[in-house]
This record gives sequence, C-alpha cells and structure tokens, in this order.
Amino acid sequence: MRRTRILTAVLALAAGLLAGTPPVLAAPAAAATAIAADTYTWKNVRVDGGGFVPGIVFNRTEKNLAYARTDIGGAYRWQESSKTWTPLLDSVGWNDWGHTGVVSLASDSVDPNRVYAAVGAYTNSWDPGNGAVMRSSDRGASWQKTDLPFKLGGNMPGRGMGERLAIDPNRNSVLYLGAPSGKGLWRSTDSGVSWAQVTNFPNVGNYQQDPSDTSGYASDNQGIVWVTFDESTGTSGAATKTVYVGVADKDNAVYRSTDAGATWTRLAGQPTGYLAHKGVLDAQNGYLYLAYSDKGGPYDGGKGRLWRYATATGTWTDISPVAEADTYYGFSGLTVDRQKPGTVMATAYSSWWPDTQIFRSTDSGGTWTKAWDYTSYPTRANRYTMDVSSSPWLTWGANPSPPEEAPKLGWMTEALEIDPFNSARMMYGTGATVYGTENLTNWDAGSKFTIRPMVQGLEETAVNDLASPPSGAPLLSALGDIGGFRHTDLAKVPSMMFTSPNFTTTTSLDFAETSPNTIVRVGDLDSGPHIAFSTDNGANWFAGTDPSGVSGGGTVAAGADGSRFVWSPAGTGVQYATGFGTSWAASSGIPAGAIVESDRVDPKTFYGFKSGKLYVSSDGGANFTASSATGLPSGDSVRFKALPGVKGDVWLAGGASDGAYGLWHSTDGGASFTKLSGVDQADTIGFGKAAPGASYQTLYTSAKIGGVRGVFRSIDKGASWTRINDDAHQWGWTGAAITGDPRVYGRVYVSTNGRGVVYGDSSDAGNPTDPGPGPDPTPTGACTVTYKITNQWSGGFQADVRLANTGSTAWNGWSLGWTFADGQKLTQAWNAEAAQSGTTVTAKNVGWNGTVAAGSSVSFGFTGSWSGTNTKPTAFKLGDQNCTVG
Repeated sequence: MRRTRILTAVLALAAGLLAGTPPVLAAPAAAATAIAADTYTWKNVRVDGGGFVPGIVFNRTEKNLAYARTDIGGAYRWQESSKTWTPLLDSVGWNDWGHTGVVSLASDSVDPNRVYAAVGAYTNSWDPGNGAVMRSSDRGASWQKTDLPFKLGGNMPGRGMGERLAIDPNRNSVLYLGAPSGKGLWRSTDSGVSWAQVTNFPNVGNYQQDPSDTSGYASDNQGIVWVTFDESTGTSGAATKTVYVGVADKDNAVYRSTDAGATWTRLAGQPTGYLAHKGVLDAQNGYLYLAYSDKGGPYDGGKGRLWRYATATGTWTDISPVAEADTYYGFSGLTVDRQKPGTVMATAYSSWWPDTQIFRSTDSGGTWTKAWDYTSYPTRANRYTMDVSSSPWLTWGANPSPPEEAPKLGWMTEALEIDPFNSARMMYGTGATVYGTENLTNWDAGSKFTIRPMVQGLEETAVNDLASPPSGAPLLSALGDIGGFRHTDLAKVPSMMFTSPNFTTTTSLDFAETSPNTIVRVGDLDSGPHIAFSTDNGANWFAGTDPSGVSGGGTVAAGADGSRFVWSPAGTGVQYATGFGTSWAASSGIPAGAIVESDRVDPKTFYGFKSGKLYVSSDGGANFTASSATGLPSGDSVRFKALPGVKGDVWLAGGASDGAYGLWHSTDGGASFTKLSGVDQADTIGFGKAAPGASYQTLYTSAKIGGVRGVFRSIDKGASWTRINDDAHQWGWTGAAITGDPRVYGRVYVSTNGRGVVYGDSSDAGNPTDPGPGPDPTPTGACTVTYKITNQWSGGFQADVRLANTGSTAWNGWSLGWTFADGQKLTQAWNAEAAQSGTTVTAKNVGWNGTVAAGSSVSFGFTGSWSGTNTKPTAFKLGDQNCTVG
C-alpha cells in the first residue's frame, strides 16, 4: 500500500536516540534566560524504521563506514560494532525544521572523517526556509552549515534519485550539488564552505511530476539529479577530468565534462524517453551504468530500462533484464560490487504488486537473475529467505494470497548498495525500513541468502498523537504511514502495529481516564472504517461504523468512563455516540473541523476548539455552547487537554507569530482563560506524574520560554519552567503532541516529525524541586565530574562531561577546567562555552544551564582531535576548587 510522506508540520505551519549526547550543530550560545535547566537522558521508543530511506552511502576507502539519509528524519551513521545506526541531525532546531529532510549525502573517500549533507524539506511554500549544505570533519558528530540561495526538497518527488551531492575523489575540496527548481548545477572548491552556480552547465532540467499542481509540490522541476566522477581520469590532488551529470529531462538525461567542469556536452547516442535515476560508474571496466524510469518516483513509474555506456568507445548497450513491454515499473536502485566490478544489481523500485524485484548480473549486465521468479503462477520461488523477527510488524499482520507475500521484499526500493569491502553484504532502503543481507554471495552459489532488517537506531516515524494511560501499556502512539503502536516495553519493538483495521495514518487517539482499558483511535484509510475501539488497553481492536460523509480520521475523544465518544472526522461535522460507535448523531452548536477533547472527570463533558472559540458540551456531545472566553488564538494551530482528576481544568497551547500565541489555563471548564505571561509561544501541552511533595500534576510543553525554544517542564502549575532538552536534542519540529508519564515522575514522551517518539528521564527525579537563582555567583561546595569518551575514530573523538553539584548550595553560573595530557585539541562544544589555551580547557555554562541546584547535575559535550594516545583527564577544577573524578 502506498504510504505518503508529507510532513505533519506543514499542516500546522500553514495554519499558523539514543542515550548520551548526540551530534550537535554549531550555533551561537543560547541567549541568557531566567529559566532553569535539568539534565535529561533521551532515548527513542523503539519502532525501528517506519519511513522511507531513499539513500545509503558507503565510504569507498574505509571499511564499515556507511551513512543513510531519510526524507524527513535526518541522517544516520552505521555503527559496525553494534550493527546499529546513530542519528546525526538531532541538533536541528525548530526554526530550521526543514533541514531534517536530507536530499543527498556524500562521504569523503580521501578524508573519511568528512561527510556532507544537502538538507531542506520542500521547494514550495511549505518549507519557509532555503536549503543548506552541512559539513562535518568528525563523521557527523558536529556540523557547520552553509545556507544556499534556493530551496532543496528532501521530501519532494524525485527524492530517491541521486546522489545529487558528490565529492571529487581526487581533489576532495571540490564538490558538486545538483539543484531542483531550475537552479542548475552548483560547485564548491573550498570543501563546501562556499558555493557558486556552474553557469556554463547547459540544462537545468524540465521534468515535473504534475505540471497542473498549484501547490508547487508535484509541479516543481526536479532539476539536476545526480553527479558521478570517473576517478580514473584524475590524479591525487588534481581535479578529476571526467564528470557525468544526470538531468531530469527525458530527451537529454546525461551530460559529461572531460575538462574538470570547464565545458559540458550532452552524451551522444543516449536513450531518450526516460529519466536517469542513477548513474553508477565502474571505472575498472570502463562502464557507466544507468537506471531509467519514465517517472521521477518514489511512488510512480510504469516503464523502465537499464543501459550500459562504454566510456572509452561511447557505445550504448541496452542491458535491461526484461523486455520493455514486460515492465510495469521503473528502475532506480543500482550498485556495483567494487570487489568484483562485473557484478551489478538493480531494483524495480515501483513494482508495488505483487512485490518489488531485485536483479543481479555477474557479467556486466549481459545476463541477469531475479530475486524471485514464478514457477507456475501464482507460485513464487524466492532466492532468499526473510527474517523479520527483530521487526515483526513488517508483515503488517497480513495474510495475502499468492503471489503476494508477507513480509514483502519491499517497495520504493531506490537505495541499493553492495558494501565496497564485502561482496556478501548488501543494504537497501524501502518505504518502511532498511533491509540487508550478509550472505549475498549465496545468490550466485545457488543457495538462499537471508534478508533481515538492518535498521536498529534509525527511527523515522512521524508522530501525530500520544497517550500514556495510568494503567496498562505505558505508551500508545498515533503515527503517520504505519498507524501506531501499543508499547508495553519502550526498549523493545512491538510485535505489531494497530490492526483490525490497519489505518495508513492514525490521526488521533484517546483513552477513558477512569477506565483506561477503553481506547478509541481514528485515522485515514483508502477504503473501510475510519474509527476503531479497544476494550483491553489497545491489545486488540474492532472497527466502528462511520457516519455518512467521513473521508478522514480527524480528532476523537473518549468520555471519562468510556461510555460515550465524540468524533470530529474529516468530511463531515462533529458526531457523538454512546457505546462503541455503531450509531452516530450530529452534534449541534459546534462547527465542522473542530478539535475535540474530553473532560477527564465528568463523562458527559466534552470540549471543542475552532477558529479562536472554545465550545463546551455537558450532555455527552449532543449539544455544544460557545464559551465567552476571548483572546484565544484565532487560527486552528492549537492543541488543548483537560487535566486528569480535576473537573473543568483545561490547558490550551497554540497560536501563530502574527497573532495570539502562548499557553492558556482555565479552571472553570473553559468559561474563562488566563494566559501565562512567562510563556512566549507554546504548541503542545501534556501532563505527567506530580513531583514528590507537589499537589498538582507536572506540565510539559514544546514552547518558547525566556526567548529559548525547547521542551519544558513545570511542577508548580506554570509559575516557573525548566528546560529539559538541550541544543543537541531538538529533533526539528516537535509541535504535534507531548505527554508525561502518570506513573514515573519526570518521564516525558515527545513527538517528532520524522525521528519517532523520543522519551526523556530526568537526572533530578529524586530531587525534583526546580532550582531558583543561586545565592552566590561563584560556585562553592563539593563537585564531582564524570568524563566519558562516547565515540572515537582515527584522529578524532567525542566526549560527554557530567558536572554534579554535590554540595549543599545551588550554583548560579559555573566554569570547569582541565588539562589534556596527550596534546588533544578541542574542536567543537555544545551546551557549554569552551575554549582551549595550550593544554588547558575551560568550559563555562551557557545562559540557560548556569543554575545547578544542590544534588543536581549538568552535562555538556565536545569533539576533539588526538593522535597517539587519548588519555582521559585525571583532575578537574570548578573555579579554584578540585572536583572528585567519578
């Protein structure tokens, strides 16, 4: 089934990990604020995958160095020791949310420490910002960024073509970038610091998926789609002479320069009528392989061809594994075995039914074999076995009839790479995961090879809603593309997503507050019901009945005791029902499209919001009355919730920068609201277990407070706030949902738009009082430092430092110093202002994390360079006093 990957952030903006410290984007220190800070440990709620992986890139000179790019969820680096992926772009912040869309990646084979990412989500108005090229000299542990004068489209049509970003393998200071939207070909000669258009490149492309699309999404010119160097035409230190460029133009798809980009010509004799998705060069045998499709992908494509171009003679050979008349798909995934360059593989990326297909040739495309064949239709003979035990939901709970199988070999298979150092290992991306094998050479030996998910650590779901009931499973999620999950263990992949029915996207879910085994969810489905119910806390589901006119999920609310429900679906007005939705009636007094929620105490009280007005029903949703409350946000970028355990206690977050924007609180059932003066902007609101000694539940929000964007916590009803994330943990856009855990103080679940569900646990859980200003600007009392090297590679390393206040008084500002014994050099720091003089390093607080209460701690991280040995420091000083080394 086709699963679209449109950012949920677009809707809101148009209307208005891993434990430890991940990589951080270089940025100015945060402005000083009066808010406190807490050190949190952040992890992903495990789903493993869940989205489209359009690109996988192996470094050509260092074994086991590989990267993956996603369309909305950032970039990742492969960790061979654990067989997992490490996220690299979690430092992308709210204002640059589009930079979580990665249109291309390039790993430097001359200097494997260097990696580049071309980022930007959309080329139309959905993404307000331009694209950028991010560069790293420490494998993505830290980044610098060059903004571009045009947009890039990591989540646009054609995103599986590429790679659009390429490094000259002989002169690695030279890079090329293919741009969309008619912006042409761009080049950098200073390792990605600055970029200029290659003005003499003759063709900016002309292919549009749908020229009539007025949104600009499908009507954008897909532009320059790949760049490939012929490394045999250069020497180390000198620019490679021959460069091939793929253009989204069916009549003129491939260009070449033989003078290092000084001049360009259309490659003579090339096939026409197709787009070249990939151009992969086998320099050893002198062949350029090209995968063609009649469409740009990743969803479409009805015809395709594979061609081979002999670079020495200019001879073109059609090496397609099947006749053109027998294709109903395009080709895209394309790779060469660098150990045995005559071995070539390709994918039928748009073969949705019955399955994708993978082709393999060991004679440079002369003959081919398939991953699967028909014996006698519909019976299939597969050359592979599939083991999805690590991600069992990949079967979708399906039991299809032949020739379909569950799990499928894949769909949208545009990324396909054989490990350049290991002929037995292959990885490929699908619309839901990364699959791979480590015994690929069995294919040629006539025995079966095993395909497994190779995706742990790569979390790419877009989150629409979250719920943490007081009993049963700790977390229920509403997700785009794969529906959602019931997590009984946050560290384990659930066995299956929500089924019966399987929504392509779940848009909203709720549980009955006093009867949490009763749960309702709504979502989108091509055909079938749009609402489902569970009476066992989400373990099993049954479909409800749609009222007339429903076209999408909308929002839904469960009465506090589970006896009734209010639903605001797409396509028709607000509806209410008693029982499990077998008979719906239209609610009166509330406009269609309103967001609905329930009171968490009174089972007959429901709330709705639409266009600046709050609506209240006291009769189970049959009739709503508009509240007289004024000053609320006029748009519909709003999320609100009622507090469990207190009737009529309602919190509302949302707004837009050109109007009312913030956080409001009502204690009289929405009759009136008070705006919290200390909150500049707020987009979500959630509740969790009260702090020890506190009588009111803990508040959580994704907001801007004190001039700082972040995730915040309050244990005193919003009187004061603690920022609980940091600059290394931002995850782009986090405005869809947030909830605390009613059973674990300090635990919070945060929605992201492409990085899955992240959850945080507080280091202050045993001492929850949010710290106020310290009595003395100079830290006094005992301190303990824990210094941990979290990642190390040839010439570089990454470290985390945890500074604990083990004294009896709070600090209001801190400065920590130490000496490197082996000549290490600090290169980049986050969550601290750090400087080095000789061998001495001094790290000072940034504005928001200067206050450290007695018994609390603060953490920061940095990257550095080293050679020979990398001994940990043995002594640390906080000002003039020595700290204990933990």
